[in-house]
Amino acid sequence: MTCAACATRIEKVLNRLPGVMASVNLARERAQVDLSPGASSPQEVVAAITKAGFSVPQQTTELAIEGMTCAACSTRLEKLLNRLPGVEAVVNLATERATLLHTPGVVDPAQLLATVERAGFVGRLADDRSRSDEKARKMAAGKAELRRFWMAAALSLPLAAQMLTMFDGGSGQAHQELLPRWLQLALATPVQFWLGWRFYAGAWKALRGGGANMDLLVALGTSMAYGFSLFVTVSGAAHLHVYFEASAAVITLVLLGKLLEARAKARTTDAIEALVRLQPKTARVERDGKLIELDAALLIPGDIFVVRPGENLPVDGQVIDGASTVNEAMLTGESMPVAKQPGARVFAATANGEGMLRCRASGVGEHTLLAGIIRMVAEAQGSKAPVQRLADRISAIFVPIVCAIALCTLLGWWAFGGDFSVALVNAVAVLVIACPCALGLATPTAIMVATGQGATAGILIKNAEALERAEKISVLAVDKTGTLTGGEPVLTDLLPLAVSADEALALAAALEQGSEHPLAKAILQHAQVSQLTL
Repeated sequence: MTCAACATRIEKVLNRLPGVMASVNLARERAQVDLSPGASSPQEVVAAITKAGFSVPQQTTELAIEGMTCAACSTRLEKLLNRLPGVEAVVNLATERATLLHTPGVVDPAQLLATVERAGFVGRLADDRSRSDEKARKMAAGKAELRRFWMAAALSLPLAAQMLTMFDGGSGQAHQELLPRWLQLALATPVQFWLGWRFYAGAWKALRGGGANMDLLVALGTSMAYGFSLFVTVSGAAHLHVYFEASAAVITLVLLGKLLEARAKARTTDAIEALVRLQPKTARVERDGKLIELDAALLIPGDIFVVRPGENLPVDGQVIDGASTVNEAMLTGESMPVAKQPGARVFAATANGEGMLRCRASGVGEHTLLAGIIRMVAEAQGSKAPVQRLADRISAIFVPIVCAIALCTLLGWWAFGGDFSVALVNAVAVLVIACPCALGLATPTAIMVATGQGATAGILIKNAEALERAEKISVLAVDKTGTLTGGEPVLTDLLPLAVSADEALALAAALEQGSEHPLAKAILQHAQVSQLTL
């Protein structure tokens, strides 16, 4: 807004909306909007302001989410967050994060966290500190999953071994059970209710939040097998088979899947960590006429810092003294070093060449170009491709449909086969093979790996949709060869005229000994490989 006419126009536009009373203050650049029941939504208010030729600042909030187990969890949470007024949410199962775009003053972080809690999950505001601790937390989770898996495997192995020996493929006859049923019960119970308790807890949280997830499928399937076996054991019905090995084996295999999932999640932040490691932890700073070493995070704009040959720059700045070349390939993709003289800009994490530079800091902390790249990579990893949105829509109805199919399987086999135990086993099979883990992990994990690897190679991918569209690229235009090549010239051919090849190479190498030019280095390297005396 530039004048009173602007404020008046916005006020008129807003007051035309159903159920809206608005007052616009030009001095404060604020609009107070009161909405009556059944009035226009905050999104419609923002759209009206935008249509009038103005903009409403949007705030991005990132939440770290704990407790999601499958695609159904992330889809349900995303729907709940998107129901909040003025909120656009994207929940990523692989990163265990929710990225929310909202209008300040309409919804605050406390309301966002309360919504996450009502959905049955644990949320907290994500910041750089939590991102730096994320790797350690995920590694610890992987170790815990490994312990749970080995304990479940140790208890389930005797049951599985017995199952393999009970059936004779040649005769087609089932042999007598090797383990007493009370022992099978003793082995299966801790797997079901101790190591498998997480599935009951996850299923209850999902049901309490009005949804269904993978935990519900596992809990239902294994409980049916365990409950039937418990009834047969307690009632002494020797003619009926027990399925303790089925319930224990299913939980053990799902725990193995959880272990592999935890390890995959622990590797999702590797690319961002590799970018962070490019920036030195310390910097040589001039203070009171002395050169001291400080934590790079303590630098402020205006500080004078010194970069020695071969070192990476700690922050963004401007050269005030010295001359050198700087490799900026990690920023621009240009492999050839860029000459730096007084007045030239330099950037954090780029590699200084052979000269010493004295620079004045201009961008520090979160205001460096490297920090912007890291944010861009993180945002790209958290975005969703169109194919992922399709998978989310499927996963939202997947679990209820599977439960219905399992019920039909149970009733159908029982009605037409007459054997309840066979019907039960088939229903359990439907439940446990249909866990929608891959629906929520396959695409986001692939996106994270692709964007991360691209960033380490100097290719910045804006979002998942751009990555998906890249598959249709037929022509690629680049600015110059330095963007594509390694930038390290190699001597390939030598065509001497009046002297031998070795003599010509030795003379050329001797002349280039004092030069730092890339072509000179190529000649010297070839002479060294040829073991020539200069």
